[in-house]
Amino acid sequence: MEVVETGLAGLLLIKPKVFGDARGYFFESYQAERYRKMGVTCDFVQDNMSRSQQGVLRGLHFQTQHPQDKLVTVSRGQVFDVAVDIRQNSPTFGKSYGVVLSDENHWQLFVPKGFAHGFYVMSESADFHYKCSDYYHPEFELGIIWNDPALNIDWPIPIGATPLLSAKDQKFALLKEATLP
Repeated sequence: MEVVETGLAGLLLIKPKVFGDARGYFFESYQAERYRKMGVTCDFVQDNMSRSQQGVLRGLHFQTQHPQDKLVTVSRGQVFDVAVDIRQNSPTFGKSYGVVLSDENHWQLFVPKGFAHGFYVMSESADFHYKCSDYYHPEFELGIIWNDPALNIDWPIPIGATPLLSAKDQKFALLKEATLP
């Protein structure tokens, strides 16, 4: 397994060792002791799956109370995954990191508490898996608008296309106006 530092403290790109042959492939998607050794020390309490069609953009989400560490990966399809540092005392506050996660590269992103998170579906559809360190509390979920110019996220949205957003995600504020945890 290869662990890549992203330049944002605590945010890790994880590239598991994949064993493949003519039959298919195998890899460990999570093993507590190994992940603890690389700094992922949280206890995961909830797993979530979502399926989204091409052009869907989900995020940028966070919880103001009961913040979550997340270990995210794609089991089918391809997404552009983004994490934004919203820790107000962080030297990288407002900085983002984006990476393509897919069923071909099997990469994972560990998104610690203090980050907003979202993704854009690049393939026909995508199945997205989240391991979370706390339970989902919709009453505490907020977000930052995906296209906040201050974040300077280079989303891979085709020219002339408009991402498909939920009504909730369309109403998110700019980072400078957002209620942060």
